Amino acid sequence: MSRGPDAATLLRRALERDARTQGCAITIGTVHSTRWASATFVGAQHRLTLDAPDDAALAHWLGALAEAELTLRGHLVADATVTALARHGECAEATIEVLTVEA
Repeated sequence: MSRGPDAATLLRRALERDARTQGCAITIGTVHSTRWASATFVGAQHRLTLDAPDDAALAHWLGALAEAELTLRGHLVADATVTALARHGECAEATIEVLTVEA
């Protein structure tokens, strides 16, 4: 029996959906996830890299990402942070780190 997509897949889909609704065209490249646990929570830390046109839509989306309501079935987004942004002409590459916890 399939348990459905994992947190990393759900996160990827949620980020793509959120960016699209903000008019931002992103392409997610690498996704690295590591299981994480505290005394009270279990989840994962995710590091994603993405490419996008370096425009106002990207700046707005990245600036609002920490407060975005990302919906992941069975998981909550506890923290989302842009940790790197490199500009290459008209393109940009961003690194995003996200902490998810199992709901």
